[in-house]
Amino acid sequence: MNPADTPYRTIEVRPIAGALGAEVHGVELTKPLEAATSAEIRRAFLEHLVIFFRGQDLGLEQYMAFARTLGTPVEYPFVKGLPEFPHVIEVKKLEHEKTNFGGIWHSDTSYLDAPPMASMLLAREVPPYGGDTLFANQYLAYERLSEGYRKMIAGLRGLNSSAKADVSKTREDRIKSDGREEARKDYAADHPVARTHPETGRKALYVNVAHTASFAGMTEEESAPLLGYLFQHQVRPEFTCRFSWQPGSIALWDNRCVQHNPVNDYHGFRRVMHRITLAGDVPR
Repeated sequence: MNPADTPYRTIEVRPIAGALGAEVHGVELTKPLEAATSAEIRRAFLEHLVIFFRGQDLGLEQYMAFARTLGTPVEYPFVKGLPEFPHVIEVKKLEHEKTNFGGIWHSDTSYLDAPPMASMLLAREVPPYGGDTLFANQYLAYERLSEGYRKMIAGLRGLNSSAKADVSKTREDRIKSDGREEARKDYAADHPVARTHPETGRKALYVNVAHTASFAGMTEEESAPLLGYLFQHQVRPEFTCRFSWQPGSIALWDNRCVQHNPVNDYHGFRRVMHRITLAGDVPR
């Protein structure tokens, strides 16, 4: 039997779209998790790439405890964490602000040598409407390329930078209010354009419009035609799902094979989330 066809025994998993994404029900994250439940949450995460929980009114210690059942929390390089919880950052847009944090399709911190394995968001305050987040399946993005295109990119590496202008603008408000001392540092790393997931063995497209500036060994001008096509292709609607937040909602996504994009359509309203990122490995 295909593992994906095996019924879940301790949780209920409800897919929300054909490409990726599922809501997990029947679990209370304020309480310590049994080993079997943790294992099934991990399985749902790997099978659906991004999973969501509703109505989880977690304190910060409980939120951190849940994160540690999944991996090792790490600090974000540009924004300070909360005073008592340095691994938790506030992702917020205030009523007077026009730009939202990370408001562009991206994989989190792909400019690091070892980008995060996963990211988590816990909704604290949400606008009365808008503020959804889009997610895109990068397994499908890779697999739906033609055989010829996959061969062409097989040996390419993408040069990722934290300094690309479009994404830098999305950090400005938070760096002004919550920036770390090293917030002005530029980070860069090159990674395979098609990376192999260390747990599933599947290949995923691993470039993104926010951070990938060129192919290693090529100029930005030389890289632009191929990258421009990949940036459009990898977020085709049939590769995506959309999640509408409520206070107490949690999203957990696999940063190795998922991109995300928070929609900036709620000017004049406040949106506050708590984010934790989990340590990853060097892409291969």
